[in-house]
Amino acid sequence: MSTRMHAQADVPGSLLVGQSLVMRQLAVHLDGLSRRACTVLLLGETGTGKELAARLIHQRSPRANKPFVPVDCTTLQDTLLDSQLFGHTRGAFTGADRATLGFFRAADSGTLFLDEIGELPLHSQAKLLRCIQERTVVPLGATKGIAADVRVIAATHRDLPAMVQAGEFREDLFYRLNVASVRLPPLRERMDDIPVLVHHALEELARVYEEEPRTVTDAAMQALQRHNWPGNVRELINAIEHALVFSRPGEALDVDDLPEDVRASRGPARADAGLEIMTLEGSERALIAATLRACGGNQSQAARVLAIERHRLRRRIVQYELLDLLRPPTSPLS
Repeated sequence: MSTRMHAQADVPGSLLVGQSLVMRQLAVHLDGLSRRACTVLLLGETGTGKELAARLIHQRSPRANKPFVPVDCTTLQDTLLDSQLFGHTRGAFTGADRATLGFFRAADSGTLFLDEIGELPLHSQAKLLRCIQERTVVPLGATKGIAADVRVIAATHRDLPAMVQAGEFREDLFYRLNVASVRLPPLRERMDDIPVLVHHALEELARVYEEEPRTVTDAAMQALQRHNWPGNVRELINAIEHALVFSRPGEALDVDDLPEDVRASRGPARADAGLEIMTLEGSERALIAATLRACGGNQSQAARVLAIERHRLRRRIVQYELLDLLRPPTSPLS
């Protein structure tokens, strides 16, 4: 039995696999961020791959051979939080028999990834803001700051602007973190990626379990594409591993091998009979396409109808790959 096999195989690479438009756009954004040194804020639901995105930015950056230090802010202990983040001097508090670096200084010259930054208490937010602004860290018990060259990438599934309005998150820290923000799309917005995600997960799991890659039946794939995936790609990977574990060795994964909640799914929610709920992005694309058709491909006229500036409409037309709906410009010689 392989020593790599365990109860829950980790297939992190599957989280950012996909050929859909939103994933191609995400790849471009992450590549651009890797060439810059700015602070980054990653937004997205649990299971969309925010830590993997942060790792990719780091690995493709000039800091790639320096530390990448991930910190889950939900697991920091209240009484020792400042010590864990910023370190402490010997004797700073009872039991501090030696000095520690803390996560921030451990990431010196590299990248500090603060996952679920919205869970950080307000008093620690103030200290973090000072560290980012001044590029120095004051360990607990110290009186002088210590220089630290750290790139900060933060992530959250929470609505930080709403938290700012509620007084639960510092406005100045939000703007300091929100220099460049990227949203990772939930799986329900890129359902066309499911077949390639399943294939990739099966390839990775075959390596983990040291066996030949498996396949899935058409019926199982249809069941996977009906599920709404509230846990996003992480839930999909877990479902594939569940099916792998409970299937017959060497056979294609079938519907009966899938988790019960996936088998029971009846497809996306509907507002009323025959009307499928669309994503906000999908609705906007459909509206722009319909307006361009109604205006005969005239971009200026469509912008007036939609009450949007022409250059903003142009960006959305490019984003949604609707250039083919534009009317060719008239030659001045015709």
